[in-house]
Amino acid sequence: MENEVLNRIRELCRFRHWSVYRLAKEADIPYSSLNNIFNRNTVPSIPTLEKICEGFNITLSDFFEYKKNPLRQESMTEEEQELLESYRALSLKDRGLLKAYMNGLLKR
Repeated sequence: MENEVLNRIRELCRFRHWSVYRLAKEADIPYSSLNNIFNRNTVPSIPTLEKICEGFNITLSDFFEYKKNPLRQESMTEEEQELLESYRALSLKDRGLLKAYMNGLLKR
């Protein structure tokens, strides 16, 4: 199980092109703590894993869905997937601004 959890975190980092440092920042976890999890090959605690999921902007359910990457949708084009991932990486304030901008574009 340890390897599966750590491999899943690595997979999500690779998908987003994130380093462990970036994940630590996004998840609000000290870099040293997250780095130790990888170096010691240990499973993160549930609260830590919840923070990691928050950093990735996914649920714990999404995290444990191994068959399909929750960040990818088969019915979407690669460009649509990239747009969705960019949106998910925005702050709530920036998401609101983007929505307003898109609404403006749609009303042309």
